[in-house]
Amino acid sequence: MATIKAAILGFGTVGQGIYHILNEKREELKNKLGIELEVTKILVTDASRERVPGTAHLMTTSMEEVLAEPGMQVVFEAIVNEEPAFSYLKRAVEHKCHVVTANKVMFAKRGIELQALAKKNGVFVGYEATTAGGVPVIKTMKNILLVNDVSRIQGILNGTSNYILTKMRAEGWSFEDALTEAQKLGYAEADPYNDVSGQDAFKKLMILSALAFGEQPDWADVEVIGIDNISAEQVKEANEKGLRYRHVAEVEKLEDGKVVAKVGPLLVDKEHPLYPVDDVNNAVALDTNYIGTLTLVGPGAGMYPTASVMVEDYAEIIGKRAGFVVTI
Repeated sequence: MATIKAAILGFGTVGQGIYHILNEKREELKNKLGIELEVTKILVTDASRERVPGTAHLMTTSMEEVLAEPGMQVVFEAIVNEEPAFSYLKRAVEHKCHVVTANKVMFAKRGIELQALAKKNGVFVGYEATTAGGVPVIKTMKNILLVNDVSRIQGILNGTSNYILTKMRAEGWSFEDALTEAQKLGYAEADPYNDVSGQDAFKKLMILSALAFGEQPDWADVEVIGIDNISAEQVKEANEKGLRYRHVAEVEKLEDGKVVAKVGPLLVDKEHPLYPVDDVNNAVALDTNYIGTLTLVGPGAGMYPTASVMVEDYAEIIGKRAGFVVTI
């Protein structure tokens, strides 16, 4: 039986989730794919600290050492910022490795470039985990776009903001109280700026725009408004009218072909597909010419939702190479 060697770049929450799932699903993946997957390298900034028991011998601080591993074929990337993530993946692709990433910041800006490089080198890029966590929006959109045209995308793309707005409505909390609770539960970072300002949702929206339309709007032209100025009183008044605040990221292709986008609070009624989506869930509503409006809902973040879709990307990549479809 063939053995595929894999590396994990970054060993925080998501990186550890990938490692656990690959181990737990090892036999199942072997039976379905006909190959053995072995994680042989884990790239970290500090190799002296063993994060998961039994992984000390796999850890390295050197990307050169990762790529020098004989038979390295797949690289999972779970680093936070654009760099060094892009440089690492560029080198991996040039080394003829398939890559799977969860890095929305990097992929929003460099994804089109990375995919073109991968095509040139005959390898695949998996990026389902960059957008909406455990919601299979990328995979679904790729299938839909084989036949349908997508004219508009509306999404709740940040679970933290959605949780805050849910608590403000359901519990009558202030923005500050809801944010504090989100931080206690681990939904929000100590510095919640990217979540509550809309920047996180904006990056994910740009990834969806590139997939749906083959292009992104000029980033400078996109209005991005957060939720931090919404008061408990405003939420209460809206609720009494049967309306709910949702933090919506929206991109649309106009009749003249121009792609426009915006991110900000939106009042929606019971007829809107995003109305029932509460707590930390994400959702994406796709307007298509044949199907109509299709809405996908699911958990937006966390170790296992994100890591699981990365492993699914890996299974899909290997399945494409072998000429068959794999579901796990």
